[in-house]
Amino acid sequence: MDSDSWLEVSLTVNGELAEAVAEVLSRFAPNGVAMEMQVRDFDAEGRGIPGGDIRVSAYLPVNAELEEKRTQLEQALWYLGRIQPLPEPRYRLLQEADWSEAWKKHYHPILIGERLVIVPAWLENPEPHRVAVTLDPGMAFGTGTHPTTQLCLAWLEDLLSAESEASSRYRALIDVGCGSGILAIAAIKLGLQRALAVDLDPIAVQAALENARSNGVSDRIEVGHGSVAEIRSGTFALKQADLVVANILAPTLLELLQQGLAELLRFDGALILSGILCDQQAEIEAAMKENGLSRIEVRQQEDWVALLGRR
Repeated sequence: MDSDSWLEVSLTVNGELAEAVAEVLSRFAPNGVAMEMQVRDFDAEGRGIPGGDIRVSAYLPVNAELEEKRTQLEQALWYLGRIQPLPEPRYRLLQEADWSEAWKKHYHPILIGERLVIVPAWLENPEPHRVAVTLDPGMAFGTGTHPTTQLCLAWLEDLLSAESEASSRYRALIDVGCGSGILAIAAIKLGLQRALAVDLDPIAVQAALENARSNGVSDRIEVGHGSVAEIRSGTFALKQADLVVANILAPTLLELLQQGLAELLRFDGALILSGILCDQQAEIEAAMKENGLSRIEVRQQEDWVALLGRR
C-alpha cells in the first residue's frame, strides 16, 4: 500500500454471499480483498475451527478519486442487495493520524459556477471576490469534487442569484442526506435565510455541524440525525421548505420519494435530485411525476444528471 491513508470497507456476511461481496469490492480495491472467517470452536490441539459468518474487507486509497469510488461501490452493493439482503458496509480509516495530510495533498480550492468557491479549511481563499464555503468534510460525503455535488451547487447558485426573479421566493432549504453539509452551507452563504440538514450517518451529522460552525452559519442551519420520516413527523423546526435537495444514489432517491420526499416541498418550490446516472434518469423522472412534480429540468455533467422539479 503506497497511500498515506486508506478507507477500510467491510461487510460481515454468510458464506453464500461472501464470494459475491468480495467480487464487488475487488472492482474498487487496487490491493485485493481480505476474507476472514469466524472461529466457531477449537480442536484438540487448540487450532481454530472456522465457521459462521465471513468478514469481507477492501481498502480504498484516500485520494482525489475516493468520493467517486465510494459512490460507485455503494451503488454496486445496492444492486447486489436486491438479489439477497446485505448489511450496511462499515467504514474505518487506517492511519487516521495521516488523514489531514492526505486531504492537504489531494484537495484544492474548487470553483463552482460564477460565484462559489469551495476552500479546504487549511487553505486561504484564492478567489476573495467569490462566495467561499470552507470545508473539512472528514469522512462525510460532499467535498465538492464529485459531479453530483457540483451540479447541485451550480443549480443553487442560479436559483439564489440576485439577478434571478425567483430568488426572493426562496427562504428555506431542506437537505436530505446532507453529508458534509456543503449544500446547506452554500445556500445560506448565497443568501438563503435558514436551512435544515439531516443525515442518517452520525459521522456526517458531526461533520456538518462542525462545517456550519467554521463557516459562521450555525445559527441559521439546524443539523440533525434523521431523514424524511423524522422531518415529516415534526422532529425538526422545518417540516417544509421552498427548496429541497437530495444528493444520494438513485435507488435511495426512489425510496425517499415513496416516503414522502416531495411532501417536504412548499407550493411552487423546487426539488433538486442528484446522484443519478444517465441511464437512471427516466426512472427518477417518472417517480417525480408520480409524486406531483412537474416542469422537470435536467442538467448533466459527465455520466451524472441532476433533476429539478416543481410542485
